Amino acid sequence: MSSSLLFPEEIPAASMSSYISAAPEYFWSLMMWIASTFLAAFASAAVAAPPGFPASGNGLWYTTPGVIWSRDYLPVGNGYLAAMTPGGAAQEITQLNIESLWAGGPFQDPTYNGGNKQPSEQAAMATAMQQYRDAIFQSPTGDIDNVETLATDPGAYVRAGYLVATVNVTGATTNYGRWLDLDQAIARVTWSQAGTAFARETFCSHPTQACTQHISTTTTLPPVSFAFSSALETGLPTPNITCLDSSTLRVRGTAGVPGMLYEMLARVRSTGGKVACTPVAGSATPNATVAVTGRTTEAWISWVGGTEYSADAGDVAHGFSFRGPDPHAAVLALLSGTVSSAAYTALRAQHFADVDTALHTFSLDLGQTAQLAMSTDALINAYQVDAGNPYLEWLMFNYGRYLLGSSARGALPANLQGKWALDLATPWGGDSNINIQMNYWSAEMSNLDVTSSLFTYFEKTWAPRGAQTAQILYNISRGWVTHNEIFGHTGMKASGNSAEWANYPESAVWMMIHVWDHFDYTNDVAWWKAQGWPLVKGVASFHLDKLIPDQRFNDGSLVVSPCNSPEQVPITLGCAHAQQLIWQLFNAVEKGFAASGDTDTTFLAEVRTKRDAMDKGIHIGSWGQLQEWKVDQDAANDTHRHLSHLIGLYPGYALTNYESSVQGGVLVDGSRTTYTKSQVMDATTISLIHRGNGTGPDADSGWEKMWRAASWAQLQNSTEFYHELTYGIFENFGASLFSLYDPFDADPIIQIDANLGLPGAMLNALLQAPDVPTTTTPLVVTLLPALPSQWSSGAMKGARVRGGMTVNLEWKGGKPTSVSFLADTSVVPRPVQVVFGNKVVTSFTTSSGLSKTITSF
Repeated sequence: MSSSLLFPEEIPAASMSSYISAAPEYFWSLMMWIASTFLAAFASAAVAAPPGFPASGNGLWYTTPGVIWSRDYLPVGNGYLAAMTPGGAAQEITQLNIESLWAGGPFQDPTYNGGNKQPSEQAAMATAMQQYRDAIFQSPTGDIDNVETLATDPGAYVRAGYLVATVNVTGATTNYGRWLDLDQAIARVTWSQAGTAFARETFCSHPTQACTQHISTTTTLPPVSFAFSSALETGLPTPNITCLDSSTLRVRGTAGVPGMLYEMLARVRSTGGKVACTPVAGSATPNATVAVTGRTTEAWISWVGGTEYSADAGDVAHGFSFRGPDPHAAVLALLSGTVSSAAYTALRAQHFADVDTALHTFSLDLGQTAQLAMSTDALINAYQVDAGNPYLEWLMFNYGRYLLGSSARGALPANLQGKWALDLATPWGGDSNINIQMNYWSAEMSNLDVTSSLFTYFEKTWAPRGAQTAQILYNISRGWVTHNEIFGHTGMKASGNSAEWANYPESAVWMMIHVWDHFDYTNDVAWWKAQGWPLVKGVASFHLDKLIPDQRFNDGSLVVSPCNSPEQVPITLGCAHAQQLIWQLFNAVEKGFAASGDTDTTFLAEVRTKRDAMDKGIHIGSWGQLQEWKVDQDAANDTHRHLSHLIGLYPGYALTNYESSVQGGVLVDGSRTTYTKSQVMDATTISLIHRGNGTGPDADSGWEKMWRAASWAQLQNSTEFYHELTYGIFENFGASLFSLYDPFDADPIIQIDANLGLPGAMLNALLQAPDVPTTTTPLVVTLLPALPSQWSSGAMKGARVRGGMTVNLEWKGGKPTSVSFLADTSVVPRPVQVVFGNKVVTSFTTSSGLSKTITSF
């Protein structure tokens, strides 16, 4: 490190902002120096949870500050904003995000058209599509090499800078501790320095749409400064940082040149002393610092942020611009409300109350004992496959729900990074495509009300441009289709021979599982009529016209062609994934029609007719496997990360609740065969075994292991469920408990779908109530279907199942001791069977307000 570089104790608090601007090349070296200094100082410190850490153990805690963003930093968020905190002492450098800050798309490319061909190319595409189909049907192998697609940049989620908070204090640091309190959704740091005890708290409040960082002491607070980085955003245009007023920083920048405009406002307050915002002299671009001096014991900064992105402008009437007004007025209004008038304790109390209502209507107990003498990094380092640790697993369950609640309650859904991102070009663009499906696995069953932004995203971002894609790419005038992505990128996102990545018109079909499930769990008829049903009908309408007669097997069935099983190479017909999903979608249409208020009975009749005629995507192959494609070409050594052809096992039900009378009658070697349920489940099991443990040659991801764990739970195999769950935790989760892609990389990246999928997988081992084809088919609620011995006693309170019911479950010694069902005050009567140990312990029909408790098993 250069000898001219100042160390923290040599830098005056008010000068930190200018230092960052002048010497960005040293910044990360400085961060590493700060961290290493702490690590050395605390290496011999006694290990114990910090004072104030939840006695229940519901939190993450550490004895040293964070160094690597994905491995060490702790996340806070309110859906609209997110932040990652390393837990610095005299200096804290908090990394920031705004949920709608995306690069690319129409904000950078005036020719951007959502990955679609031009309208003038519709006739040529119709001809090309027919040629693809003919080639597949006539191919000796039932597949072709290429479906030409179009490449445009769908954009990427982008970071929003850094907040630098500095306390002008020197000397050795002692009594250090940092933690994330999951009960209260707040990050805390405590330490002592120069004879003074310090505490810093950071949280993001959903009611105020603001984040707040508070610093306090037990005596008098030394001078404190707050600044935003202006030279650390490699690849991003340097933002302008100015004083809005005497206590408020204003940050304005763009996510590219040109690019989306964003603004952040941050107001500093204290209960005493003087607050002054001062422009930084000599800076190449406008910069400023807010300093707090004089006698006070506390100071805090609250920031809000927004962009000119507008989902309401993602339609034909607005030219698919997604461009709204300058964000200044909106963020100023947010800052001028409660954020600027309420005392810090009031802001924090409001946040705690909101978190309690949003996150804690559900609770899980795995019989765990809090291990308060082991820091979280020590817990994860000691974790072993199969042996497990109920306390850590319980903690990770709560953490997954915390992350979903902290990232999904904004205007946009949780993306592949949740709402946390470090990079200019977030890995995989921070996908908002099918990766978000796993994010919401646990939402309905764990009573987490976070799906509103997801459904609005479909309605305003996918559907409008998706109608154009249906018309131009597929020559279909009904409904809409999407292949993925933000900014209405509904076309295929890659070029050339890339169908394995790009050819996925079933993405919206998969997401309609969530739309239907929300209605099935809540019976919210008003929402269903206004938003749910139009979404489902639009997607179903498109696929009614996309299904075509199978001219290869000539078995009278309707199939999808061309199709890819997601991220697999063959371009073929009748992919199991597509066929199973579309069949489930058509069932949802029939089940939800009466409540929709729709009078289009012609549409309903067409759905019923084509559903009955379509191939159901269930074929048993030459080595006993469930085929991934209608053509038997599965390889027994294919350990691909996706379980696409097992979608009907979990999270779907086409396999789990297979009925031969409804889904049977498949063509095998030229003759009709009806499989039994046992045959289908055996074939499903064989395929799951051969797919491996989620560490194939193509990836090392936590999400693929969570999907496997959930699938083994669905098969009621507790041993394999727990093995896969513990292997995923052991292999892919870091010290911060974030799931790490390529976990052995020195600076790995996160994929939050594994964090958010983990609670769904765990729930599926404790309580199952999968969907059924018709409303007259009994809903089977299975208790403790894949309970591992490590969780032999426990309880679940406030769970939800289909039919609008709340479930409370207690168990001991591996057996239920009590389960209660409480139906909502407005439900559609449906038959229910409660099962434990393959025995029906009771049956009943739901009715409004029904309450039923079972204590005999």
